[in-house]
Amino acid sequence: MTVTVTTAGLWDAEQLADVAAVTFPLACPPGSSRAAIAAFIDGVLSHERFGEYLADPQRTILAATEDDSMVGYAMLVSGPPSDPDVARVLTYAPTMEISKMYVLPDHHGSDVAAALMAESLARATLGRCAGIWLGVNQQNLRAQRFYAKQGFEIVGTKTFTLGSEIHDDFVMERALRS
Repeated sequence: MTVTVTTAGLWDAEQLADVAAVTFPLACPPGSSRAAIAAFIDGVLSHERFGEYLADPQRTILAATEDDSMVGYAMLVSGPPSDPDVARVLTYAPTMEISKMYVLPDHHGSDVAAALMAESLARATLGRCAGIWLGVNQQNLRAQRFYAKQGFEIVGTKTFTLGSEIHDDFVMERALRS
């Protein structure tokens, strides 16, 4: 099967929300409450919110499709980070954030994540970014291994709020040009 990565449009908001609802819980640390996960999905990953993200000129959402079905997505955010903990640890500027990168579980281990990452790196390079960064939960070893294989290094930490829960994330960064 061939994976195609394209820029998502407003017409994709509902499908993006559907993929997010399946994939986000998989990235949450063990012990995260179902209620907190559900509230996050409803408040941050709904199709209405994806409509807002798609209309935001600072954001680009990439959709990975296989046989006309969405199997993953990535959200890129241009500009400096708003989180002061992140801003303190980043080395490269200008930068771009990979805010979200999720792949349906039946496509884990395939080339979907690599295709999304390749397009994310290409978009950041086209945007003349010197680096690209992301946050990943400290307990999500599978994602950390993938990002390390893609050239990302841990440069610091930040927190992620899920309902009333505070989780620890690594900040990982990669240089794009010298």
